[in-house]
Amino acid sequence: MSKRSVHVIPSTKGWVVKNGGANKASKHFNDKTSAVTWARDKSKAKGSELVIHGRDGMIREKSSYGKDPLPPRDKK
Repeated sequence: MSKRSVHVIPSTKGWVVKNGGANKASKHFNDKTSAVTWARDKSKAKGSELVIHGRDGMIREKSSYGKDPLPPRDKK
């Protein structure tokens, strides 16, 4: 996990949000929707990447809210 990322991960009692590289969860949630909403707001505030995992632990979605060092170029 990158230190500049926020992860939504399944747990035995619902869902947790963890910062990249952290051992402990930042916050626990009963449902995935609440966890994703909270994590998205946190990622936007930090300017970091949001990584959402599925129940099987595999990455399902990524969103980047920071400054992209290699932004896409328009072709004219």
